[in-house]
Amino acid sequence: MRKLALLLLVAAALAQDEPKVELPLKQLVLFTSGVGYYQRDGEVTGAARLELQFDAKDVNDLLKSLVLRDFDGGRVASVTYASRDPVTKTLKSFAIDLTGDPPLSHILAQARGEQVELGALKGTIVGVERRPVPVKDAAIEKAFLNLLTAEGLASIALDDVQRIRFLRPELDEELRLALATLAQGHDTQKKTVAIRFTGEGKRRVRTAYIAESPIWKTSYRLVLGEGAPWLQGWAIVENTSDEDWKDVNLTLVSGRPISFVMDLYQPLYVARPEMRLKLYESLRAQRYEEAMEVLAESEEGASGADDAPRDKDMGAERKRGWGAAKALAPTAEASGFADRGAAPAAAGGEVGELFRYVIEAPVTLPRQKSALLPIVGAEVSGEKVSIYDERVHGKHPLNGLRMKNTTALHLMQGPITVFDEGTYAGDALIDDLEPGGERLISYALDLDTEVEPVAKSAPAQLVSVRLYKGTLIATNRFLREKTYGIRNRGTKPKIVLVEHLLDPDWKLLRPEPKERTRDAYRFAADVNPSEKVQIEVAEERQLSQNVALSNLGDEAILFYLRAPVVSEKVKEALAKVAEMKQQLSQTNAELQRNVQQVNEISQDQKRIRENMGQLDRTSQIYQRYVKTLSEQEDKLATVQQRILDLREEEGKQRKALDEFLLSLDL
Repeated sequence: MRKLALLLLVAAALAQDEPKVELPLKQLVLFTSGVGYYQRDGEVTGAARLELQFDAKDVNDLLKSLVLRDFDGGRVASVTYASRDPVTKTLKSFAIDLTGDPPLSHILAQARGEQVELGALKGTIVGVERRPVPVKDAAIEKAFLNLLTAEGLASIALDDVQRIRFLRPELDEELRLALATLAQGHDTQKKTVAIRFTGEGKRRVRTAYIAESPIWKTSYRLVLGEGAPWLQGWAIVENTSDEDWKDVNLTLVSGRPISFVMDLYQPLYVARPEMRLKLYESLRAQRYEEAMEVLAESEEGASGADDAPRDKDMGAERKRGWGAAKALAPTAEASGFADRGAAPAAAGGEVGELFRYVIEAPVTLPRQKSALLPIVGAEVSGEKVSIYDERVHGKHPLNGLRMKNTTALHLMQGPITVFDEGTYAGDALIDDLEPGGERLISYALDLDTEVEPVAKSAPAQLVSVRLYKGTLIATNRFLREKTYGIRNRGTKPKIVLVEHLLDPDWKLLRPEPKERTRDAYRFAADVNPSEKVQIEVAEERQLSQNVALSNLGDEAILFYLRAPVVSEKVKEALAKVAEMKQQLSQTNAELQRNVQQVNEISQDQKRIRENMGQLDRTSQIYQRYVKTLSEQEDKLATVQQRILDLREEEGKQRKALDEFLLSLDL
């Protein structure tokens, strides 16, 4: 770091002998992405030095975009600029560390062993100590410089020292260099970039770069009256730099080129691992994991094969030099900015996906000033309309104009101040409008026209029924209507445009829209004075619902059987499904009755057995219980057999129903 600072000072000293030159700003291109392209052209003779001042925040853009050329055999020798490393980091690299505003005692303590001169006394610094000195009734701590002189050790109070000089020239130079570095760090806002040109004789030189600039803006004035609408456009340009623009060829470019800031100015330091000599290293026990797979070795020379074309391309880029830069940065020669069109204020042209305005007359604008520059002044075609949007105002439409850009220029987005019949009518906004494009603008509330929207909807209507693999697919049609009643209470006929919200889930049935935007339909109506006109908008939506036939109830099946839109084949299939489900339901009901009967017999047998345990086996009632149990066992056997038959029958019916349902495709 210390060597770098020393080299910079030496280079600066050598450069002082070279004459300074000034390159005036000749070409300026402002973009709507927040940057500007600055081109300076001039002449130099022999070796020369150009110094440019930049804000610290703009140096990154300069390092990213600076392009230089010395024509007629000259060359660019060097470009130097102050480092952005913190001053404290640079100061710590000198033999005398001046960080933290050190007192004299600390400075001398850093120079132990150095020879110094204090007036007539010379000696070598042994050190600096602080010790109390009695003053009246108290003690004050003072700093003392301990020196080794020809007569021996001496201790001198620093309060008594008036002048100290380091006798070693190298140390004295280090101190002066540290102070110069400290002085350079005082101005952190402005940075000087020095460019050295070398060559013989008088030559033409150029420098170009990108820098942050305020975006240029547009505003328009639209005059309506008896004739065709007349449009005047102005560009708002701001010179926020510290340099006056004098006779600058100005070009304004609209569009959104990709632009970013990368920190190239801040020095970057990479953390490096600390290694030790193997002599002092001890082996440690290692653990090795089992390999999961064996990877094939990469082909030899693959890396080199990839690198070779890249180096070749880089070499070609270096050979192209300024020619390659001209393709990236627009200049008067490279991109044809000197070509002028026939427009009264500015000539327009396309640059890729961008559009530019070339201001015909050179621009002069003092620093920290702004200007309005005319870029458009021409008639455009237009038709007055009233634009109604329920989302904007529920009762009245807005006065508007369907404007067509009949100029040869691309109109960039911006505000429009509208004048109608010699008076202010309102303000409007316009998006980017290409030549030949049309756009609606609105500028005031139309109080003479009233619109009443009335919405109504109809109940869902079944339109189709389909059976597919056990599923009933029913499609219902939903209908909604909205009527816009339009009344013109003014004295002139009007064209009313109604914007109706576009819902992608609904299909428009009527009427045919005049045009469609991304999110709305536009319907047009001619309304005479004192007349009322209606626009009836009808939309439909079809929605399908899937229902498993096995879950379909009898009432639902009956509904579909009675629906006129259901085909006969579907009705026949539904009737058969209903019949099969009814048979299955009857079988299941009989099965449940038999199961219930078995449960009842089992409960009664349990009661009888409990009573028999309390009776004498020879008693008459006991014998009667025995007979009852015997009869119940016979009946139980019959019922259980019936249950087995019913379960088998139920399985067959359910299987038949499932197979029938899966076979349906109607």
